[in-house]
Amino acid sequence: MAMKRQSEAAVRRESFLTRLVTSVFSFVQLAEFEILFFLFVFITFLIFKDLTSRPEYNQIFVKKPGGDDFWPF
Repeated sequence: MAMKRQSEAAVRRESFLTRLVTSVFSFVQLAEFEILFFLFVFITFLIFKDLTSRPEYNQIFVKKPGGDDFWPF
């Protein structure tokens, strides 16, 4: 019983900032996969958006001058 009181007293003596940082770290540890998945999707979206906004990307769909190609358009 005395051990329990000492551990509870130690928790109470921690500052608000220490408890806040500890809770944030525990949340990040709990949601690590979701955070990494969101970052992956977000970074992929930014890269894809950047690549598709370049004028060279639109030239892929334009018929190139020259000889007859396999495709009729």
